[in-house]
Amino acid sequence: MRYSQLLLPTLKEVPADAEVVSHILLLRAGFIRKLTAGIYSYLPMGLAAIRKVENIVREEMNRAGAQELLMPMVQPADLWVETGRYKKYGPELLRFTDRHERESCLGPTHEEVITDIARKELHSYRDLPINLYQIQTKFRDEIRPRFGLMRGREFIMKDAYSFDVSDAAAEISYRKMYDAYKRIFTRCGLDFRAVQADSGAIGGSFSHEFMVLAKTGEDTIVVCNNCEYAANMEKAAVKLRPGSAVEPLAELKRVETPGKRKVDAVCEFLGIGPEKLVKTLVFMADGKPVAVLVRGDREVEEVKLKNLLGAADVVIADDLEVFNATGVPTGYLGPVGISIRVVADQEVAAIQNFYVGGNEKNFHLQNVNLGRDFQAQAIADLRQITVADPCPECGGSLSLTEGIEVGHVFKLGTGYSQSMNATFQDSDGQEKHFVMGCYGIGVSRVVAAAIEQNHDDNGIIFPVPLAPCTVIVLNLGVKDEQLTAVAEKLYTDMLAAGLEVLIDDRDERPGLKFKDADLLGIPYRLTVGNSYTKSGRVEVRRRRDGVIEEMTPDEAVKNLYEKITAELGK
Repeated sequence: MRYSQLLLPTLKEVPADAEVVSHILLLRAGFIRKLTAGIYSYLPMGLAAIRKVENIVREEMNRAGAQELLMPMVQPADLWVETGRYKKYGPELLRFTDRHERESCLGPTHEEVITDIARKELHSYRDLPINLYQIQTKFRDEIRPRFGLMRGREFIMKDAYSFDVSDAAAEISYRKMYDAYKRIFTRCGLDFRAVQADSGAIGGSFSHEFMVLAKTGEDTIVVCNNCEYAANMEKAAVKLRPGSAVEPLAELKRVETPGKRKVDAVCEFLGIGPEKLVKTLVFMADGKPVAVLVRGDREVEEVKLKNLLGAADVVIADDLEVFNATGVPTGYLGPVGISIRVVADQEVAAIQNFYVGGNEKNFHLQNVNLGRDFQAQAIADLRQITVADPCPECGGSLSLTEGIEVGHVFKLGTGYSQSMNATFQDSDGQEKHFVMGCYGIGVSRVVAAAIEQNHDDNGIIFPVPLAPCTVIVLNLGVKDEQLTAVAEKLYTDMLAAGLEVLIDDRDERPGLKFKDADLLGIPYRLTVGNSYTKSGRVEVRRRRDGVIEEMTPDEAVKNLYEKITAELGK
């Protein structure tokens, strides 16, 4: 590639609407351009980086025995109605009607389409196992698209779907994909962690997210300092510590707490710690109110609550919704005597003689006990885990870190095959539903996540496997015949060696060329300038650490070939 002929419109200034590092640098480096909210055009160098991810993904998926196909982006609503997701998926599913008044949607995922293929084409246990994947554009109508490629409305995704005869066989398929994902993200040169995760709108019984560790990550990850346990905050299970000695149940009392509504104010007024106060929070679950009880110093994990209730949508109620549901002003609500459904975090069931709101302004209740003074319709792990909690697997200490989700693997079971009546005939001649798995990678998101993890004040620092090209040749004397001849020979020799090279043949100041090379994040920079004029040597600079070596042109080609092929694992 020649810089002078390349569409690579770099920017000096930070774009006004860019919020995170990857968004800023992808725009400044001329890799992407915004078309409208959450939708971007990939310019040549940006597309080249995405193709690098695609190639790694494709090689490892094929190695794991998966077969590539391509499914339509436009999907008939009828399929989604069969699974019940046409309404359940929510407003992120872009629905539309064609000229024949047939309802359709733009595919955010393809479980329905692939299951339709399976029920039509796979008939016998002899056809199984099979894993089918595609790399394709998806569309999810995000309410607030942000962070560039990190959370756009249109994005490139690899999605795979496995079909097996049994749970045991599906476990093997799941493990193959789990291992393939580890190889993919290792080959991409990323620092990542596989964590237990909630299955969300996809459904299924079990899943893992693959998280790139980065300070700007939008997800919090819980990791054990002693074992391999790792989980998304939404999924992290709370293991209760051994409780204190059981105390006798004291008499229920009504205590005045004038103007004290917040946890801190109530605790200070009553002279108690937050572990003795149980707060009652009202959530609207699919439009219906439910009271959730947690200790005063805890926070409800909405995904856990959503899963417990089997609700499609769970949001905290506002003051008016609380009053309409209970007749009690916010800050004084408690579980004793209220008429709406009550669920309690498991920790609440282990506390005796605690305090709650008195269901009357300026009053709380003392010595309240679950089971004696009120009943809970369900008791479960409903709160967010903290670093003070023990690891749910080994009991060790926990840490919190940030991550960016780049991949997700799901055990789907038979949910989709049952709802769509997708069956095969087993070895005994019986009709059985396919046992399915689902495996996604956000291809375009991988590029953004790599930049979040690999950058400095001067620009991108691409891992070699993801770089749109691995070497940039800077000709600092385009009007000097000798320097130009050397630069051109280096360029052609490295191309002949199979290296991906960009030659900066622009008639620009050296300083600008250096800045652009750093901004683009190309792993190695080969400079033909004054050093060659003086000593017959060129400069080879590694972008990641800035180390510069001088060598002859032939040495430079050999040296770079050996380094790059080693980093690519070839």
